Amino acid sequence: MLESKRGVVQLRSRGFYVRMRLLHGTRSSRNPEKGFCYRYFKWILWLSISFYFFSSFLITRTKPSSSIARTTVSRSKPSRALIEESLLNSSSLQHLQMPDGLFKGVKVYVYELPPKYNSDWLSNERCSSHLFASEVAIHRALMRSDVRTLDPWQADFFFVPVYVSCNFSTVNGFPAIGHARSLIASAIEHVSAQLPFWNRSLGADHVFVASHDFGSCFHTLEDVAIADGVPEILRNSIILQTFGVKHKHPCQDVEHVVIPPYIPPETVRTTLEKSPATGPRDISRFSGVKWKSIPRMKVRTEIWRKYGGDRRFYLRRHRFAGYQSEIVRSTFCLCPLGWAPWSPRLVESVALGCVPVIIADGIQLPFPSAVPWAEISLTVAENDVDNLGKILQHVAATNLTSIQRNLWDPSVREALLFNVPFLEGDATWQVLDALSRKLERSHKKTILGSQ
Repeated sequence: MLESKRGVVQLRSRGFYVRMRLLHGTRSSRNPEKGFCYRYFKWILWLSISFYFFSSFLITRTKPSSSIARTTVSRSKPSRALIEESLLNSSSLQHLQMPDGLFKGVKVYVYELPPKYNSDWLSNERCSSHLFASEVAIHRALMRSDVRTLDPWQADFFFVPVYVSCNFSTVNGFPAIGHARSLIASAIEHVSAQLPFWNRSLGADHVFVASHDFGSCFHTLEDVAIADGVPEILRNSIILQTFGVKHKHPCQDVEHVVIPPYIPPETVRTTLEKSPATGPRDISRFSGVKWKSIPRMKVRTEIWRKYGGDRRFYLRRHRFAGYQSEIVRSTFCLCPLGWAPWSPRLVESVALGCVPVIIADGIQLPFPSAVPWAEISLTVAENDVDNLGKILQHVAATNLTSIQRNLWDPSVREALLFNVPFLEGDATWQVLDALSRKLERSHKKTILGSQ
């Protein structure tokens, strides 16, 4: 019986017994040559099995997904062939083949620049709230957007967040942008040294903001801006700029999107909470612009000369705290050109439901696909300022109600305001929609389309 039990134990432990024989077979071996063969066979078998699994792993494993770490390369110029091969073989290819969704599937990579190019300027609170602050708002909105990609190999466009409008003069408080060209050139040198994408397209898929008077010319005086033109280093890029005219102009000799000036959306909403846009309007004709008797502002000078004493016009020499409360009470708001054709009063008028009276010949208005300008505003030629009173009186007696109905559509107001995070239909939304119509500049889409 005991022998039988031992046999059962031996049978059940056979697997363990065999393994022990492979490791310790020489202990019970009476033949030294046989023990040597066992040891030799053991190592051959172990090496063969290890080689088999290791080679299978190398053959079947997928290539690593694209990542920023993989593309943080040396300062030498990368091989174009290697770049394109990495893009095509990247694990992101499945994502690129998905059906077009919002903004046609556009992805934007936002460069992480040293603080001297952006966040350092925010020490002055005006940087994020003055009329040129769209450069800050767009950056912040993209950083919190699903459109942003952390993988530059997936990107259609590359946003370069340089704040050039926050260097406020200690003399008059105005933004001084004399440093803008050198700051942008320095930022481009930085991103082209760190990553290969600027050199790959020579900046054609890179996006910058130029939210000041004459946009991509980076100067506040038109004659100097025209003489300087667009910096050579930016001529191949996409510029989001407030400046826009319908005729040829050196400051728009670059791929660009006309954007509105920045008005803090929270101030608009606060005003509308107190006085809804559809409420009563007891001021007929309002303008809170600055009136200066200088040649560049001859239209404003002429309006002040002719209508300053006219009780039908409520003209204020200077903007004052709470002036938005008077815009929301006004029927017509004058928006004459100043240093440049555009004016922040244009956005404030639309946002607060006051019919904008645009007096700026040839101005290119922002986001025409979202804002039906001809249906919500009046355009008066600069030479017709003398007839302004009669023109407004005629409109008030005829189609004012129709204009106001179109103007008070909330989607019109939203299209001109920059929110953080951005909202459906707002100004940043419109920027992304505009970029989605420029996908021929996307190196990623070009490569995929050629396959």
